[in-house]
Amino acid sequence: MSQQPLSVVVTRRLPEVVEKRLSELFKVSLRQDDTPMTRTELAEAMKSADILVPTVTDDIDAALLGQAGDRLKLIANYGAGVDHIDVMTARQRGILVSNTPGVLTDDTADMTMALILAVTRRMSEGMATMQSGDWKGWAPTALLGGRVGGRRLGILGMGRIGQAVARRANAFGMQVHYHNRRRLRPETEEAHAATYWESLDQMVARIDVLSINCPHTPSTFHLMNARRLKLMKPSAVIVNTSRGEVIDENALTRMLRAGELQGAGLDVYEHGTDINPRLRELNNVVLLPHMGSATLEGRIEMGEKVIINIKTFEDGHRPPDQVVPSML
Repeated sequence: MSQQPLSVVVTRRLPEVVEKRLSELFKVSLRQDDTPMTRTELAEAMKSADILVPTVTDDIDAALLGQAGDRLKLIANYGAGVDHIDVMTARQRGILVSNTPGVLTDDTADMTMALILAVTRRMSEGMATMQSGDWKGWAPTALLGGRVGGRRLGILGMGRIGQAVARRANAFGMQVHYHNRRRLRPETEEAHAATYWESLDQMVARIDVLSINCPHTPSTFHLMNARRLKLMKPSAVIVNTSRGEVIDENALTRMLRAGELQGAGLDVYEHGTDINPRLRELNNVVLLPHMGSATLEGRIEMGEKVIINIKTFEDGHRPPDQVVPSML
């Protein structure tokens, strides 16, 4: 590697402590306002930088990578998910990609349980009643939800976050079921008191709460499509803290409006900020602005992983969190 300091471009504002450390270690260009870069700005950054530090809001596709200069050698993603980066094309152009896995596992699992509780206990309806000033006092039949203890939780995607959700669900007395690309080892299943379903169709037809915890890939796009959603019980709840594209959002909205599902808790959406307006109107839905990983501790740890990946690359080694196409 060259002895010249690496030129690093960061596409979004990061926690101050992370930006300060990046500035101490590298020749870094920081974002001055907390808005996503335009496509033109991204293209210019990729021409001038040795290393790009993007986030989930940056769509780095094959066409954009084709505009990158010979200088760009590492895309050190600030986040675990890399479905917004064409990793295969980057690899073909000799550009490494790294991410920050494992850091946000507990934060996201916490939010998953928060959404399960919020939907089943009708918290958003209760908050709306209080904020409107319409509360007339306690009543025996007002805002009756359901207890989560004893309910069957189906986890779609039993990776780090799925297993963290299972641990929390066990503490709440839920029965844990899961569907995964590969079955877990027997000792892992036993540790989580989890029942494996090879057939996703059979699992979703029997569970009371479905938690989406799988990544967005071509094989998981609309995995929960209209046909599969209709297999669920009308009393079932669906929660998604992973990727919005896994659910057919229009089909989900139709079923929620028709009372064919009890409720939903969503932190991610199929079309980013362009959310189905009919979904916003429903009182049996809890909508959050992609804040499942939004803890200061987690965001700082993400930055630390980015720095380690860059520093390791600068020292002439492969980043410890390098992403390769076979992992996706």
